[in-house]
Amino acid sequence: MTDSIVIIPTYNEKENIERIIRKVFSMEVPFHILVVDDGSPDGTAQIVKSLQQEYPDQLHIEERKGKLGLGTAYIHGFKWSLARAYEFIFEMDADFSHNPDDLIRLREACLHDGAEMAIGSRYIKGVNVVNWPMKRVLMSYFASGYVRMITRIDIRDATAGFVCFRRKVLQTIPLDKIKFVGYAFQIEMKFTAIKYGFNVVEIPIIFTDRTLGTSKMSTKIFKEAFFGVIQMKIASFFKNYNK
Repeated sequence: MTDSIVIIPTYNEKENIERIIRKVFSMEVPFHILVVDDGSPDGTAQIVKSLQQEYPDQLHIEERKGKLGLGTAYIHGFKWSLARAYEFIFEMDADFSHNPDDLIRLREACLHDGAEMAIGSRYIKGVNVVNWPMKRVLMSYFASGYVRMITRIDIRDATAGFVCFRRKVLQTIPLDKIKFVGYAFQIEMKFTAIKYGFNVVEIPIIFTDRTLGTSKMSTKIFKEAFFGVIQMKIASFFKNYNK
């Protein structure tokens, strides 16, 4: 048994899923993986299930019907993980934009350095993004600045999706009340953890855009994040954040 599980949400990731699973399982720290697949028509789930024969105790999959959104996939994975004995619960993309080697650094921040939520940050030391078009780099960078301005939280990479949570953070946050389902979900989780008084830290990483598969970013997701931040901030005035 391990104390660490990596949640990987998938939709049409057949080009990446086997490679990312094998890479995580090859590391010196033993991790388990939970794939939350939203009915990928490309056979992603079938690839995972075939690999379960090789990794019967380490690899898990939850299949959902239809594309239900990133946020709900992670909430599903959080609840599944909390029902087991995992202490460190990770978010990570399937497409290698997050380097699996950095899982160890995020875990170390929570295990030894006092972090309760460790974020793999693209912007804590300049802009560490590889292969993104400049338009998208600027949109992401200034979106985080916008989030800091509205919410007053001191997080440089508010939309980051590479995160390690200590168990108690996810036990404290009322997961059923997390509102957003797109990339605004990432902002809401960081904002809520900070409001509850948890120690949230950023660890510098290099983010490399996917080389295989298709990005899930859309105008709808961006609008949810832009307008949702204001709604979230206003709603926070009426919430009780006592642990």
